[in-house]
Amino acid sequence: MINKFPFIVIYPVYLMSKMPFKNQPLSQSFFHFLLVLGLTFSSSIVQAQNASVTAKVQSEQEAILFATAVLKAAADSSVVKAEVTDEHGIFTIKGLAAGSYWLSISYVGKQPYQSEVFTLAAAQALALPTIELQAADTELETQVVTAVRPIVEVKPDKTVFNVDGSINATGNDGLELLRKAPGVVVDNNDNINLAGKSGVQVYIDGKPSPLSGEDLANYLKSVDSSNIDNIEIITNPSAKYDAEGNAGIINIRMKKDKRHGSNTSINLGYSIGNRPKYNGGISTNYRNKLVNVFGNYSYNHTEHWHFMDFFRQQSNTEFDQYTLTLGNTKNHYYKAGADFFVGPKSTVGFIFNGYNTNSDKASDSETFISQMNASTIDSVLVAGTEKDDQYNNFNVNLNYQFEGNNGRTWNVDADYGLFRNRAYQYQPNFYKSADQTEILQERIFSNNAPTDIDIYTLKVDYEQPLAKGKLGVGAKTAFVQTNNVFDFFNINNGTTTLDETRSSRFEYLENVNAIYANYNQPINKFNAQIGLRVEQTNSKGDLTALVTTEDDLVERSYIDYFPSVGISYQVSPTNSLSLNYSRRLDRPSYQNLNPFESKLDELTFYRGNPFLRPQYTHNVQLVNTLFYRFTTTLGFSYTYDLMTRISDQEGDYSSFLSWFNLTEQYNYSLAFSAPISFTKWWSSYSNISAFHLRNQAAANDEIKEVDIAVTVFSLYSQQTFTLPYDFRFEVSGYYSSPSVWGGVFETDHNYSIEIGLQKKLFNKKGNLKVAMGDVFNTAPWRGGSTYGNIVLKGRGGYDSQRLKINFSYNFGNQNVKSRKRKTGIEEENKRAK
Repeated sequence: MINKFPFIVIYPVYLMSKMPFKNQPLSQSFFHFLLVLGLTFSSSIVQAQNASVTAKVQSEQEAILFATAVLKAAADSSVVKAEVTDEHGIFTIKGLAAGSYWLSISYVGKQPYQSEVFTLAAAQALALPTIELQAADTELETQVVTAVRPIVEVKPDKTVFNVDGSINATGNDGLELLRKAPGVVVDNNDNINLAGKSGVQVYIDGKPSPLSGEDLANYLKSVDSSNIDNIEIITNPSAKYDAEGNAGIINIRMKKDKRHGSNTSINLGYSIGNRPKYNGGISTNYRNKLVNVFGNYSYNHTEHWHFMDFFRQQSNTEFDQYTLTLGNTKNHYYKAGADFFVGPKSTVGFIFNGYNTNSDKASDSETFISQMNASTIDSVLVAGTEKDDQYNNFNVNLNYQFEGNNGRTWNVDADYGLFRNRAYQYQPNFYKSADQTEILQERIFSNNAPTDIDIYTLKVDYEQPLAKGKLGVGAKTAFVQTNNVFDFFNINNGTTTLDETRSSRFEYLENVNAIYANYNQPINKFNAQIGLRVEQTNSKGDLTALVTTEDDLVERSYIDYFPSVGISYQVSPTNSLSLNYSRRLDRPSYQNLNPFESKLDELTFYRGNPFLRPQYTHNVQLVNTLFYRFTTTLGFSYTYDLMTRISDQEGDYSSFLSWFNLTEQYNYSLAFSAPISFTKWWSSYSNISAFHLRNQAAANDEIKEVDIAVTVFSLYSQQTFTLPYDFRFEVSGYYSSPSVWGGVFETDHNYSIEIGLQKKLFNKKGNLKVAMGDVFNTAPWRGGSTYGNIVLKGRGGYDSQRLKINFSYNFGNQNVKSRKRKTGIEEENKRAK
């Protein structure tokens, strides 16, 4: 008989292996991956197990629901099996071999119970006498209990990735951690995808970030993993949340340091791959009856190394391009705040936080140009790009919270966010002969592109009991102003001249006003939730050229309705079902509306699209949770006016990457997750998912016809082993089958494995972690696309194979916590780019 837990994991793998994956069956690399993580999927043959034991658990003559019954072997007290009691207080443990056992029963607020040793014969059904639990002694409150959070917690409304408990999270930044989160994919351009969809809303401490794209990536890179507590993945948010994010919400919870006292922690980290990276940080917290003051600072220095190679066929010409980028980034991140407890029910607080980033990068590129299928090279484009970028952000939040009697609460947030980005690019192009001994032509450019963004938000939330449920209502208003200047220069014989025909200014103004109502009520075994969010948007984008042209002015004003409905049913104490529906939208980021160009070389560049429209999505999910740990999710989403990236051509020889609206996208998904503790020393989490994606668009003046479909399989697994002498060992990794990036770019499979070791030091106040990332150097990507007259193939990678070392030390009372709360500006911050 196959052992139960591995079978639960391996059976969905078998089913998904029968799915019609695009281009090829599961590759040998995938089975290599499974072999390396074979600890998860190994099975064992055991002798026939058909005996059982059952009993009723009660206290003061009343049955106890959800008491935990653990059956242990008499020989060595090893755990054989565990169950929980049902609504009648009864548990039954089946599938047992003949032998001697004893039982341990526990329940919160009751003294633990331990049975005498008893013997089971083969096929015996043993019914034990009723077990009476006694009330716990009051002395219990003086005892110290040490617990370890599971790496991944699957909850009815979200999945929580507990970063702080992961060894392999050491030495990473926030963006690298997202690569490890279940169901999350970070592509080669640092864009974040969830369940195959790109419309992900990133929250920081429960507040939507105004950043997106490169700016969001830079911010996440500035946040060291030691400052992150957990990552919440919410795939179907209620009406209380902003309507942004068709794929759902990723909420990054920062560490916050319940009781009175103070504490301080420091951390230091170093990692080395092709290039080094080091970081350090300090956080402190003080709390008494009147005030809680907290703050942290971190510094991150990264030496960059990454490559991209593209082969392009266009206008009967072939372009074979090789690019290597080196550089360094220095990040300073800071946060400080205070909460004042002005009464037993009221709290007033403020937070200010921000970052300062300086980035210098240099790319060297060679493009070999020839006629289609020719055996000789006509010329070589040698280009170098030097980028000097500065990113500065400052946010301030004022908050008032009132917790009244009978569950009435008020929460008010006023926020201001400031972004000042400065970007300079020097971009020389030299066309050389095939042997590169002669310069045929040179074209040298540079540009200055400063961006200023100011964001103001005000948000009010109110909750109170109503009938037998809870009613929540709220309102929010947000004002955003962006100013973007693009000065383009030609450099001839050392003389720099402003090119007024290619220089311009882009201004964008936006005001979003929202109200919502949400009601939740349990009805016997059912729980129902219904909500509606209404958002009114006014926006104006104005592109002004330095020379007289037909300037582009895009004005929009519209009202949208975003309903959400959910119903859950408790089939049994250990089996629940939930069905959820919501309508969501994604607005373009501020910079994706900006039509300015950023060049890799003269023939390859990126630019925004001022005519980009918001996309809208209908999401439906059916979720089953079994035994509080096994979760299966079946989902469907339909998106229209899909915003996506596509590489198109300009003229005969140039290609550019930009954003376009496709007609629609269909996404069918299936996911299974299983957090399992096999023994006291071995815990596991695995997530297996598959989705079928189809992007479609009819040809029009803006885009060409698109009809692409792909079925994708992915796997994430993490195994943690508790060893003697306060050591812990961890193995984690992911695999993804061929997929689609953007609108039409089809990627090959890839996978990555990480290992790590952790040791507690100095009476467990110190923590040393050593990890190796991307052990087999398999994270680099490759893929291709055919769009219109362009055939494109590419590959690339970053410095993923790294040895990482991190040390942290805690001072003071580690039970001191600061108030967890949200602000109102994160939604807008996410779109600042």
